[in-house]
Amino acid sequence: MAYDEDLALRLQVLLADEAGLTTKRMFGGLAFLVGGNMAVAASSKGGIMVRVEPGEHDALLGEPHVSPMIMGGRETRGWLRVSDEGVDSDADLGAWAARGVAYARSLPAK
Repeated sequence: MAYDEDLALRLQVLLADEAGLTTKRMFGGLAFLVGGNMAVAASSKGGIMVRVEPGEHDALLGEPHVSPMIMGGRETRGWLRVSDEGVDSDADLGAWAARGVAYARSLPAK
């Protein structure tokens, strides 16, 4: 399944003013990177993948429509999957995208 192009466009519009923003096809989706660090992506499995502070990972799993990101059969701490239902509104999508951008900005640029 290809990523949702409408969702990717919504992310692009929301993040248009972010300095150092680039996009890259990754994991079958479209990733948005800040300073070379992935912040959020329109996922090929629907919804988004978002990078979060690893210390907040477990607490954020309690949010509606959020699940762990599984890669290679293992849960990837610091990465979450938010289903389509969790990003229906621009406010919800913007909040998750902002969280991912903030964490990506806290990392050394690549």
